[in-house]
Amino acid sequence: MDTSSFVLIEKEEVESLHFPSEDVLTTESDKAQRKIAVDRAISLGNLEHYKVKIYFADAEGEKLVHTTIWAVTDEAIVLKQNVVIPFKRIIKLEI
Repeated sequence: MDTSSFVLIEKEEVESLHFPSEDVLTTESDKAQRKIAVDRAISLGNLEHYKVKIYFADAEGEKLVHTTIWAVTDEAIVLKQNVVIPFKRIIKLEI
């Protein structure tokens, strides 16, 4: 996947973004891989304070944030200061 078009933003900017309800991933395989990556990222974040690159899309386009995932809900990941990114908008994670 070519990630050169993703715009790097600060995690504080995420809370001002609008997220459509559609899933950015179309195949069940990709969705399963996303779930595995999120589970791994939350473990590393909690145990080792690892930062991850989160590639996602909001209503305006593709974005990238480099941060620690603090928590996971049924519908989203939670960053510091209760900043939320919906699962359906996450394209991939790099640990």
